[in-house]
Amino acid sequence: MTSYVEVVALSLWLQTTRRLTPDHLLPFQQTALPREDRSMYHKEKSIQVKNSASALYNNLGVLRIAPRHLTYFTVVHANVVNMVSASWDGLNYSHRQLQSKEPNVATSTSLIMQAAFCPLPSRDLLVVTSQKGIQMYESDGSIMVYWHALDTPETPTAQAVFSRGISAVRESYICVGVSSGAILVFDVPSKGSNITLSEVLKEHKESITDMAPECSGSQECIADLVSADDGGNLCVWKSGEDFQLLNNIPGFDISCPSVKLWKGTVVAGYGTGQIRLYEAVTGILHAEINAHARWIYSLDIAPFSGLLLSAAEDSLVRVWHLTMTPETNSVEVVHLHNECVTDTQICGAKFCDGDGYAFAVTGYDLSEIIRYTQS
Repeated sequence: MTSYVEVVALSLWLQTTRRLTPDHLLPFQQTALPREDRSMYHKEKSIQVKNSASALYNNLGVLRIAPRHLTYFTVVHANVVNMVSASWDGLNYSHRQLQSKEPNVATSTSLIMQAAFCPLPSRDLLVVTSQKGIQMYESDGSIMVYWHALDTPETPTAQAVFSRGISAVRESYICVGVSSGAILVFDVPSKGSNITLSEVLKEHKESITDMAPECSGSQECIADLVSADDGGNLCVWKSGEDFQLLNNIPGFDISCPSVKLWKGTVVAGYGTGQIRLYEAVTGILHAEINAHARWIYSLDIAPFSGLLLSAAEDSLVRVWHLTMTPETNSVEVVHLHNECVTDTQICGAKFCDGDGYAFAVTGYDLSEIIRYTQS
């Protein structure tokens, strides 16, 4: 009979097991067993928001404004974006609410699908996507600089129309996904409102769920954008005047709600609770992790330290460490920390800085942003 100790040991191994690619191209290297450090992070005072968070993927935006010692946070509730500006000393908070917009309507009831900050070298913008269109604001939410209406059929159809998935790319591009699977590429000037739709990418056949740029800052990486859809399909792109498709990584008819790109490696979170790591350009599967018991809603990477944050419906937020070894073309994943947000369906999680010193979490129907910092 299998003992309890043997069952626990097997469970730990399954949580961190590596899988070879189907053609066994990768040399096998044992992934380190989890080294959970319960004292790595501790809970800080929460930030209150005006409305509770909707149950949306990646429902938390964070932008660090170092010169002013401020951090901006956004949380979506129905047709409203709740913004909070928080000083680093925790003494000052200011609140702003942004409504969804649509032409010729005073008060729109269009549901907002996502709000995300897009940092570009020359300016930072806040992008809001909804059932009707795409709004772009100055990063503090004070001025709307651009509005793009979605093409909606005159008669209702079986498929909903919305925009979701937001990413800044390189020097001047902002990409936004659409429910049809298209990706809209906007060319953004260094100042002003002369934003133009420069290209429409039509590789995906299902609704876009998320997009992410190469966050390491490395100029050596060929790929600089990854997009995901409701079928779990991943597209890897190289930006430019004409975006180039570098790779199409097929899904398994399981949605990929959140995706990241770091040092040429795609990190994708799925509805199965799994995280998969692929080499972006070749599609080689580096690792598969049974990270959560339920649907993953959010991933984030601290680009300077290689810390990976994952959050899911199982009320758990996990912190992992990624290590790349270019010589052997391998990735090591080590589990570092757990936080359980009791009785909460987590829908957003973000690091608050590039080193992963602090992170923030939102949960469905919670009117607060929960913060954790390293001990």
